[in-house]
Amino acid sequence: MPTEILMPALSPTMEEGTLAKWLVKEGDTVASGDLLAEIETDKATMEFEAVDEGVIGKILIPEGSEGVKVNSPIAVLLEDGESADDIGTTPSAPAAAADEAAPVAPEEAAPAPTAAAATPAPAAPTAADGNRIFASPLARRIAADKGLDLAQLNGSGPRGRIVKADVENAKPQAAAAPAAAAPATAPAPAAAAAPAGPSADQVARMYEGRTYEEVKLDGMRKTIAARLTEAKQTVPHFYLRRDIQLDALLKFRGELNKQLEGRGVKLSVNDFIIKACALALQAVPDANAVWAGDRVLKMEASDVAVAVAIEGGLFTPVLQNSDTKSLSTLSTEMKDLAKRARDRKLAPHEYQGGSFAISNLGMFGIDNFDAIVNPPHAGILAVGAGVKKPVVGADGELAVATVMSVTMSVDHRVIDGALGAELLNAIKDNLENPMMMLA
Repeated sequence: MPTEILMPALSPTMEEGTLAKWLVKEGDTVASGDLLAEIETDKATMEFEAVDEGVIGKILIPEGSEGVKVNSPIAVLLEDGESADDIGTTPSAPAAAADEAAPVAPEEAAPAPTAAAATPAPAAPTAADGNRIFASPLARRIAADKGLDLAQLNGSGPRGRIVKADVENAKPQAAAAPAAAAPATAPAPAAAAAPAGPSADQVARMYEGRTYEEVKLDGMRKTIAARLTEAKQTVPHFYLRRDIQLDALLKFRGELNKQLEGRGVKLSVNDFIIKACALALQAVPDANAVWAGDRVLKMEASDVAVAVAIEGGLFTPVLQNSDTKSLSTLSTEMKDLAKRARDRKLAPHEYQGGSFAISNLGMFGIDNFDAIVNPPHAGILAVGAGVKKPVVGADGELAVATVMSVTMSVDHRVIDGALGAELLNAIKDNLENPMMMLA
């Protein structure tokens, strides 16, 4: 029976993607683990592997197609002995979507089909904890026919994926009792819709007669726009600001870099900032937390995200366990993550997670700015440039020091004002006394 190959979910948050390139063509024989296509998510381009063997009978979605929904059919795989004639009337995803969108009068409704068609595989199931269960389309179809719960099976395929043999060898399970109907409740009042801005057509009409270039939004730009708009509207931000004197750090950094020169390591000020934030989160553990909808998750390790600007957007790769790593290790890891971020080669687990973030625009000459908290993080530190300024010393004497202005944006649902001040003070103490970070 022909099997539909579905658009994969290559990250936990992926809902749609771009089918950038097919690595196979119709008629090609593939085996489990063979590369089928390159898929662009909102953050990276990733390779998609086959989970079953067979022959590519038909490609339903041409390469370059954008906005392909997860679990929608993108190709048809034929088993041994089948031909393209066996595909029958399996529609391509775009055609099916168009048919669904078109209104059909009752008298025009199509009669029940008489010809056998390829049976679409059930949608990818999820376990009780909400995690997706990875199973091949053929395995899902057989499980549905046999009444099997895929959550109760162990997969023998790549990365634990459930394949045909796993469900064929399993015994049918007793049918689950129907769930009790939920008590009827009064509908919740609709939330007031956020005011929408002018439409694209309305904006275009404002500039009739003017010359401009229309820049199409890619997946990354759309995601940044949607998530940061949501963050600014739903996260109750407040802001804490401090000036930090860098002279001791700059002197200490120079001495360390001389000693590390033989190892090819050169520490940046940003490496010290990462370490300072990581240790501060350990010193103020209540601030090392994330917002989880109806609860707060307090983290044990300090996983610090760092914003990296790339063409068309930004990544926030996460340096896990930053509190336990040396400055040279953090420096090496950060350079590697930044390079692969610019090449869009990061895996999802490398830019998801973390409890706190750093955004440094000091190298661009920016004195200070306010950053937007990236949910579910509880805070983000916006770092400005180090500038020579007059300062009054503890003895009342006027002196000149290198001063860096920082602003910490905080999610008030997780961190209150006093707790946020304690965290920012700990960051300041670490940066002004850099040798403490090695103790």
